[in-house]
Amino acid sequence: MRRRNVKTEQVTYKGRKALRATDAAPAGVADGIQLVILNKTEFQDGVIEIELAGEPAPNAGEGARGFVGVAFRVNLDAAKDAGKYECFYLRPTNGRADDQARRNHSTQYISYPDFPWHRLRKEFPEKYESYVDLVPGEWTKVKIEVRGDKARLYVHDAPQPVLMVNDLKQGQGQGRIALWVGAGTVAHFANLRVSK
Repeated sequence: MRRRNVKTEQVTYKGRKALRATDAAPAGVADGIQLVILNKTEFQDGVIEIELAGEPAPNAGEGARGFVGVAFRVNLDAAKDAGKYECFYLRPTNGRADDQARRNHSTQYISYPDFPWHRLRKEFPEKYESYVDLVPGEWTKVKIEVRGDKARLYVHDAPQPVLMVNDLKQGQGQGRIALWVGAGTVAHFANLRVSK
């Protein structure tokens, strides 16, 4: 396991053995560099299943949403210490917000570093985000199916995806799987399963 800008510890969280990952990036650093890259997880196509929970850290600022997700096809440029990856993540505090626009941004696809959320939202409004019912700090089952340049995000064992991407921005490469943590977030991960 390779940690990038996160602190990790093994814990029991709400009845499950879990890995806690807390944002430890320097102040002012954007989302996208907080990863726990998993060893021996070469992945191109297949299914990633995991239970995760995210919530804002106690000292997080007002914009913290408890962002938590899974990055796939992760590749690191060792010389630049920079990563490239595809990712689905959740914004748990948006799931039951009183503002419908915020609810519509409960799930997100990004392709780091070239297609961060703000670029995708500006250039392709509503295409890479959607609603799903979420509660901060509660266990949420997530399944990601990846085939070629297409990916589907399923939440809460739903038979239909909550978010579909038919044009993964980095094509059809391969790389590792990583646990993804947003700025100002305390996240928990349990029961990871990867299949072809």
